[in-house]
Amino acid sequence: MTPGPTLTTARLILRPPAHEDFDGFAEMGAEEETMRFVGGVQARDAAWRGMAALAGAWSLLGYSMFSVLRRDTGEWIGRLGPWRPGGKEGSWPGDEVGWGLKKSAMGQGYAYEGAVAAMDWAFDTLGWDHVIHCIDKQNAPSIALALRLGSQLLREDHQLAPPFEAHKVDIYGQSKAQWKARVS
Repeated sequence: MTPGPTLTTARLILRPPAHEDFDGFAEMGAEEETMRFVGGVQARDAAWRGMAALAGAWSLLGYSMFSVLRRDTGEWIGRLGPWRPGGKEGSWPGDEVGWGLKKSAMGQGYAYEGAVAAMDWAFDTLGWDHVIHCIDKQNAPSIALALRLGSQLLREDHQLAPPFEAHKVDIYGQSKAQWKARVS
């Protein structure tokens, strides 16, 4: 039983995380450069908890980040999509579409391609009116992606709620109307 949809793009399959994705989550969690802006390197057990949290959010909220697989090989290359810890009642700064890919998948346009599909889905299916991206100000590739998606800097040095309070992020975002106007 799949707890959510499967989205396809020209090169990607986006679907809820599954047990067979764990080795990919663990591999990505061990990559220092990849994890630098998302809490640091993780042991396999921590990667398991992260994957389980995403999978569980699908059951609890009806949405969460998708596992990202290459259509041509089926390789798990990352996770991206809608995210809001605690749901609507939580202390997260807004409805987020975030991304994280393994180092081997970076710089090939996969994050952009997947984020476009995830943002379309969040606006069209979840009915979100706004989307944000929480980004460390030193994470130049993610800032560039947010800007390429049409998002703008909304707030600087936002302190996240526990257990992420050690991280200050800049908040980028846009409205559904802005997103839809980009293709006009």
